Amino acid sequence: MTNKIYPCLWFDGQAQAAAKFYCSIFPNSKITADNQMVVTFELDGKKFMGLNGGPHFKFTEAISFVVNCETQEEIDHYWTKLTADGGEESNCGWLKDKYGISWQIVPTVLPKLLSNPDKAQKVVEAYMKMKKFDIQTLENA
Repeated sequence: MTNKIYPCLWFDGQAQAAAKFYCSIFPNSKITADNQMVVTFELDGKKFMGLNGGPHFKFTEAISFVVNCETQEEIDHYWTKLTADGGEESNCGWLKDKYGISWQIVPTVLPKLLSNPDKAQKVVEAYMKMKKFDIQTLENA
């Protein structure tokens, strides 16, 4: 794996715990290097770095990670795991995990549904009422 560009996530002493947490959720994931200051890991084959930088900076919704899901089972899996132990649900498929990182858990069918001019408005109205996406409800809109 040779990602030239990859995210570095700034933690307050929790980089190793966060890396283990994320690796337990996503397939094809592993910790590749670890020391007291920096941990590098792969999530579904994509490189990430966790830095124990201290309390100076916090995560905000200005940056989020999108997880495209083919099935409702995938959506349910990621939603449940990422909101566990203190994570927070938000609207329209967004959530924050227990470390404060924002995620968007999105069905892959959504762009297709939104591109249908006869259904787009009803799909938007349906998902604006949701926290976790429900594929069947979106398709029925």
